[in-house]
Amino acid sequence: MSDTSRLERLVAAAVRAPSSHNTQPWIFEAEGGALRLLADRTRALPVNDPEDRELTISCGCALFNLRAAAAAEGLGARVTLLPEDDDPDLLAVVSLEGAADGRLAALARQIEGRRTFRKAFAARPPAEEVHAALAAAAEAEGAWLDPVEQPERRAALADLVEEGDAAQWADPRWRRELAAWMHPRRQGDGLSLPGIAVPLARFAVRRVDLGERVGAHDGDLAKAAPMLVVLGTGGDEEADWLAAGQALERVLLAAAEAGLQASYLNQPVQVPELRTKLRALLRPEGAPQTVLRIGYPSSDAAEAPRRPVEAVFAG
Repeated sequence: MSDTSRLERLVAAAVRAPSSHNTQPWIFEAEGGALRLLADRTRALPVNDPEDRELTISCGCALFNLRAAAAAEGLGARVTLLPEDDDPDLLAVVSLEGAADGRLAALARQIEGRRTFRKAFAARPPAEEVHAALAAAAEAEGAWLDPVEQPERRAALADLVEEGDAAQWADPRWRRELAAWMHPRRQGDGLSLPGIAVPLARFAVRRVDLGERVGAHDGDLAKAAPMLVVLGTGGDEEADWLAAGQALERVLLAAAEAGLQASYLNQPVQVPELRTKLRALLRPEGAPQTVLRIGYPSSDAAEAPRRPVEAVFAG
């Protein structure tokens, strides 16, 4: 089997990573026996993510999937982050060499089954050893995972989620950006809707401030989540965002291995003043990067659409 076929398989696994608004903001290039990961800033969200922090985290998730898929092929993956100062889009170079990591190979089996589960979870709480395993997964990638368990802290975080919804939906620019990423499923990216519903949904989102309604719903999801956690890093630079993305995907795959799925309540890290409040709620010295609710899915969830490999890979 050709090297090109193998690289295509690795990229196909990498692009199953989650991304904000399902923008899939990545490009892969073959370079000898290595793969280059570049940020596709044409798919950025300048209102929701003005510093490309979440874009970079999304690329970090794809990078972890690539490492895990390589391990499943019996390959090691030596990663060089941010290798060229004069190319800000080049986020990583992955050289396929050395011994495979058995733990990553095991996690690779969960890539296809990982989903973003947006409904209410089953009431059954995960066991304590699951909490410990997910925290260890984050730490293995240089990040931290803080549980939000005490009722008063959980209520405070739910309030931040509701405040974030109110702030975002009150901004017409944010609503226009959200509407622009509502796509029919056949397009392969974005927030997937039945094709016939897209024009009406876009019109409603652009014109109507749904912040109070959405905020109440999201606040309830936060309060009821079997696990409510915040993933963060020690610093808040581009390398930290890549570490956060790799840690996030490792946590998500470890959760899927335990039968769990997750979804995001990232409003408190997307609105700057709320991120400051969230930091104070958790650990003042850290940088919160994403808020997750985790639990056992109460029903099946469809996989988000993906663009074909040839759209993101230059072999």
